[in-house]
Amino acid sequence: MKTSTPKQTAYALLRITMGVNFFAHGLVRIPKLNGFRNWMVNTFENSLLPNWSVYAWGSILPFVELAIGILLIVGYKTYQTTIAGALVIITLILGSCLIENWDWAATQMLYSIFFYFLISNIEQNYFALDHIKIRV
Repeated sequence: MKTSTPKQTAYALLRITMGVNFFAHGLVRIPKLNGFRNWMVNTFENSLLPNWSVYAWGSILPFVELAIGILLIVGYKTYQTTIAGALVIITLILGSCLIENWDWAATQMLYSIFFYFLISNIEQNYFALDHIKIRV
């Protein structure tokens, strides 16, 4: 039986932490989806983005966050999921920059660093469903 390394343990804890963060974002937004979506439309009303695109993004973002969060927590399709998470962050950074909210953009840059670490160290992903072999 292979034993884990401290790097594998640290990777799992960071992956799960990012998963809990994304999961919680989606979890708290879904029950108040209309309010969240309306807040987004109002926040971006003076941006270059058309209202319909902000409305659509505000409608799906909580579900995307929830799904990415669940997949990160359990470590399923981790490589693909971390890329999806990074793409969400890129989209959020673009939105933050378009409304000149540099504080949001700075915080989102921290998320991008965490996703960089998770993606570039995927070989450390030991404690994950990705490694469970199911035999039928």
